[in-house]
Amino acid sequence: MTFVQVLATELLKLRRSKVTWLSLAALSLGPLAIALMMWIVREPGRAAKLGLLGTKANLSGLSATWPAYFSMLTMVVGMGGMLLLAFIVAYVFGREYTEGTAKNLLALPVGRHWFALAKLVVAAVWWAALVVAVLAEGFVLGAALALPDFSRATALGAVHDALLAAAIAYLLVPVVAWIAMLGRGYLPPLGFALAMLLLGDVFSHTGWAAWFPWSIVPLLIGAIGKPAASVAASSLVVVALTFLAGIAATIAQLRWADNAQ
Repeated sequence: MTFVQVLATELLKLRRSKVTWLSLAALSLGPLAIALMMWIVREPGRAAKLGLLGTKANLSGLSATWPAYFSMLTMVVGMGGMLLLAFIVAYVFGREYTEGTAKNLLALPVGRHWFALAKLVVAAVWWAALVVAVLAEGFVLGAALALPDFSRATALGAVHDALLAAAIAYLLVPVVAWIAMLGRGYLPPLGFALAMLLLGDVFSHTGWAAWFPWSIVPLLIGAIGKPAASVAASSLVVVALTFLAGIAATIAQLRWADNAQ
């Protein structure tokens, strides 16, 4: 059994899963929520009549324009994606233990590292499809609202930032995969991901944010202050090392750890 066969098997398992559609539905709520806020800002009187604008609502700092819309859409892909990616990887790797199939998978005459790499590729394909679908949804909703100040440069910049944030978020997930294998299930990797997001917020208020992997995406998309014009070379090195360390740890866990069920 080659890597291609292992990958084909993993993709087949994914195709038959309902979780893929649930993840799409979850991430798709982001553009819908943004579009609703844009409409409320543009039509506050009608929104108030419908009960959509409460007395505690504070949307005064938000403008109903394409640049503001793109900025919020990038945050959905970046911040929401970090958490959703953790769920995706926890599902792809942890399901073997919760469903009791790990012992069968690891007994096959195949290099165990191929399973780790194939699952990471599946997670990448899954995530890429979600990002493309959500960006397309965002453009459709923005066009339906007829938001002002659209330009090709603004659109291309927004797509670039969203794809960059999505890519960096993905490079962090091999560590989550290792936690899933180490914890043999869904909950440990999800707990780890939440803890890292909280630590990322803590580091965002220090001078070490650019050196902490889970603070880099928030720095890029403007969740921490103003959006960064680019990602620092030192941050890219940190993310790359985190990615490689996560892959190495996941493969080592599969090869040498006690995987008895």
